[in-house]
Amino acid sequence: MNDRFLRACRRQPVDRTPLWIMRQAGRYLPEYRELRQRVDFLTLCKTPDLAVEATLQPLRRFPFDASIIFSDIMLPLEALGCRMTFNPGPKLAEPVRTRAQVEAMTLRPMAEVVPYVGEAVSLLRRELDGKTPVIGFCGAPFTLSAYLVQGEGKEGFGKVKAMLFREPATLEHLLDKLTMAMTDYLRLQIAAGAQAVQIFDSWAGLLAEPEFRRFALEPVKRIVAGVRDLGVPVIYFVNAGPHLVDAAVEAESDVLGLCWRSPIGATFDRLGSRVAFQGNLDCHALFAEPAEVAARTTAILDAVGGRPGHVMNLGHGILPETPIASVEAMVSAVQSWTPRELAAAAEERA
Repeated sequence: MNDRFLRACRRQPVDRTPLWIMRQAGRYLPEYRELRQRVDFLTLCKTPDLAVEATLQPLRRFPFDASIIFSDIMLPLEALGCRMTFNPGPKLAEPVRTRAQVEAMTLRPMAEVVPYVGEAVSLLRRELDGKTPVIGFCGAPFTLSAYLVQGEGKEGFGKVKAMLFREPATLEHLLDKLTMAMTDYLRLQIAAGAQAVQIFDSWAGLLAEPEFRRFALEPVKRIVAGVRDLGVPVIYFVNAGPHLVDAAVEAESDVLGLCWRSPIGATFDRLGSRVAFQGNLDCHALFAEPAEVAARTTAILDAVGGRPGHVMNLGHGILPETPIASVEAMVSAVQSWTPRELAAAAEERA
């Protein structure tokens, strides 16, 4: 079995830095676009065979060290009675703006609401047969609440921030329900065969540290504690959060995903004894020429210096227009990298 990724998550020695990329199954791949011409997004997510096919597509092209099940962070919100469409992003039939709406939410078991996700994870685990570990995932409660209160994706998510300051108890009540739901959701995926899980806090970077601690970090800490007994590594990714890194470590996840804004070498120096790190090449850097992509990838690896506990990744999800050649350059750079002192010694021997 290729356990390079799992070992790095646990800060154990590896033969080389493992690599996967967020949104690695998706619109930058021509085979994915062909698949989407045949089925709509929700059908793709809710049909296990198709979700597994989308998950496997990047693994056929690139020697990634982990697979992440094809899905969407919004799907499990059906367990709270939330109805939505995707065109292309999520849009709620009814935004959640009042205490009464939150009170009316009744949580149903994830196994009843999204059984197709568990089925897809199980099928993927069988298909891979140990070749690549399987990652499950969920959205973090604050990020999910941003969509629920706003009603759709919107830069700044002003509605949830207004609720945070105007009716903090209402938001906390919503976060409590989302925390229970996401704990159940991750446990479903782990029971189905996920060997690691990632919690995506895509919008936590909107918060200053005091609000982050209260409204984003506390729910995530409860989720991490709620799956700890299952023994799989947990990754917590905080987007746009260089000002939140020191606080985010307190989630006690095994791995902290860094957005591209955080200097990874300095972060390792400060916190590498407490947590592994994932990241963090700017996803826009993949629009550079392949040689530049390789150089920037190598710079991140050099900054880490081969210390245990690093999973190479982007600092956010890969963009749809990304050239395939850039991904190839990133992969090649990771596979060929050696610490500077070893490379210098080899050159001296030659």
